[in-house]
Amino acid sequence: MKKLILGFIALLLITALNAQDGIKAQRQAAKALGSFNLDPTNNKEKLKEAVDEIMVAEKDPEAGKMAKTWVTKGEIYNEIANQIVAIRQLGIGDEKSLPQVEHPAQQAAEAFMKAFELAEKKYEQKDALKGMQIAQGNLSNMGIYMYEAGDYAGAFTNFKEVVDIHDILKNNKEKSALDAEDDLNNQLYITGLAALNAEDPAAAAGFFQKLYDIKYEKPAIYEALYKIKSDETSPEQAYSYLEEGRKLYPDDVSLLFAEINHFLRINKLDELIDKLKMAIAKEPDNVSLYSTMGNVYDNLYQSAQKEGNTAKANEYFENAKKYYNQALEKDPNYADAIYSIGALYYNKAAAMTLELNKLADDYTKEGIAKYEKLKKEIFAEFDHALPYFQDAEALSPNDINTLIALKEIYARKDDLEKSNEFKKRLDIIQEGGTVDSSYFQKKN
Repeated sequence: MKKLILGFIALLLITALNAQDGIKAQRQAAKALGSFNLDPTNNKEKLKEAVDEIMVAEKDPEAGKMAKTWVTKGEIYNEIANQIVAIRQLGIGDEKSLPQVEHPAQQAAEAFMKAFELAEKKYEQKDALKGMQIAQGNLSNMGIYMYEAGDYAGAFTNFKEVVDIHDILKNNKEKSALDAEDDLNNQLYITGLAALNAEDPAAAAGFFQKLYDIKYEKPAIYEALYKIKSDETSPEQAYSYLEEGRKLYPDDVSLLFAEINHFLRINKLDELIDKLKMAIAKEPDNVSLYSTMGNVYDNLYQSAQKEGNTAKANEYFENAKKYYNQALEKDPNYADAIYSIGALYYNKAAAMTLELNKLADDYTKEGIAKYEKLKKEIFAEFDHALPYFQDAEALSPNDINTLIALKEIYARKDDLEKSNEFKKRLDIIQEGGTVDSSYFQKKN
C-alpha cells in the first residue's frame, strides 16, 4: 500500500511540474514579446522565441485553459501581422526575418476569441476585446493582399472575421473599425465579392442579401444576386435582380453585359439584339460585341432557314456577315470572327446539300439541270468559306472545328492530298497531341 501511495504522489508531482512548464512557457512568451517591442529592429529573434514558447503553452492542459495564454498568443501573432503590413506598406525590411507562421492575423483573431470565451475576470475580457480591435485592421490588410494575389478563399476568411469581430465588439459595447455605416457596408460588400470570386455563392449570398435589403448603392449587388439565385433556382427566376438593377443603373456596362449573357444563356435571341446595340454604343471598340451580334444573327438565320422562311433567312445571313466583318475591321486577326464567317458560308452550303440530295433521284432533263445548278451554287459557298478557314487555321492550327471544315471542303473539291493532311492533323489533336505549326499563312 505504501508503494502505491508513493507512486500516486509521484504522479501528482509530475502533473504539477508539467503544468508549471506550460505556465512558465506562457510567461516566457510574454517576456520575449516585451523584449521584441523594446527594440523590434534588433530583437527579431525574440519574436521567434515568443512563438516557440506560446506553442508550448497553448498545448499544455493547464496553461491552455488560461485566458492569458490566448491573449498572449493573440498579441504575438498580431505583432507578426503588424510587421508584415509595415514591410509591405513601407518597403523596408524582410518578411523572411519574421517567424514563418501561417495566417498570423487569423490566428491572432481566433486566439483573442478563445481568450474571451475562457475569461473569468473582467480585465481578461477587456484584454481579449482590445486585442480583437487591433486584429480587425490586420485581418483587413491581409485580406486585401490575398484578394490582390487571387487567393479569394483566403481573402474571404479574413474579411469574414473582420465582420465577426465587429459583431462581438458591438455585443460588448466596444468600439469597432466598422462603426461607421459606410465602413460596415463596404466590408460586407468586399466580403461578398471575395466569396463570389472564390466560387462559394452560398457564402456570398448572405452578405449581398443584407446589402440588397438596405438598397446599398452598388450595381454589382444585383449582378451577384442574379448569379447566386441562378444556381439556386433558375436563370429565369433570378432575372428579376438583373431587371431591377438595370432600371436603377441603366448606364452600368457590367449589368448590361450580365443581361446579354442571360439572354444568351436562355437562348432568347430576339431580345439580345437591342441589348447588344446598346452595348456597342457604349463600347464601340469592343470587338467581341460585334462578333457576338454576328453569332446572334447567325443563329437566327439557321432557325429561319429550318422553318423555310427564305426571306428572313437571307436577311439574317447578311446581318451576321455584316457584324462579323465589322469585328474584323476593328481587329483583322480576331480569330472568332474569321472562323465564324467561314462557318456561316459552310453551314449555308451544308443546308443546300440537303436540297441537292432530294434532287439526286430526279433523272429528268429538268431535274438534272436543277441538280447541276444547285451543285455549282454549293461549291461557290464552300469556295467563299475556304479562305476564312485557311486564315483561321493560320491563327489557330489546333482548332478542331477548323480542321474538320478544311478536311471536308478539300474532300468535296477532290483534293485528297490536302484533305488527308488535315485528317492527320485532326487525328493528332484528338489523340491528345498538338500540331506544332500551321499549314497556311494568313493572307493579310
